Amino acid sequence: MTLHEQIKGALKEAMLAKDEVRLRTVRGLLTAFVNELVAKKMKPDGVLPDEDALSVIKRSVKQRKDSIEQFTKGGRTDLAENEQKELTILEKYLPETMSQDQIRPIAQAKMQELGITDLPDGQAGKSKVGMLMGALSKELKDQAEGADIKAVVDELLK
Repeated sequence: MTLHEQIKGALKEAMLAKDEVRLRTVRGLLTAFVNELVAKKMKPDGVLPDEDALSVIKRSVKQRKDSIEQFTKGGRTDLAENEQKELTILEKYLPETMSQDQIRPIAQAKMQELGITDLPDGQAGKSKVGMLMGALSKELKDQAEGADIKAVVDELLK
């Protein structure tokens, strides 16, 4: 069963449970799936491949995080709480990502492989940081968050 089909099933479950937040979140996600299908010149009643569905979910998660940040800055905690509830529901559909502790050994190995170990006075040039970030991002594409990779790289190359 594809991720798209699982989420269609979650819509029915949310309706039966009369869970308004989950129902609203899942409906929004299914709408985003249809928009993605249309954008890819596929039939709107088709099923989105898992890779595309994951990218749509990640985009929705990012939007929720941005909204939470903006609502919190604006003093609208009520709206931030709603977004947080939706974020929690969306994150259930994402695969588990690596922690910074899990990323660190991979980053250190990649530094060795790229020869970024002998930096003068421990200072890394921007090109070295970019080179390491690019290599790690490519290697850990769907396994780690970009912010976590950046935090590890900054820590290692400070």
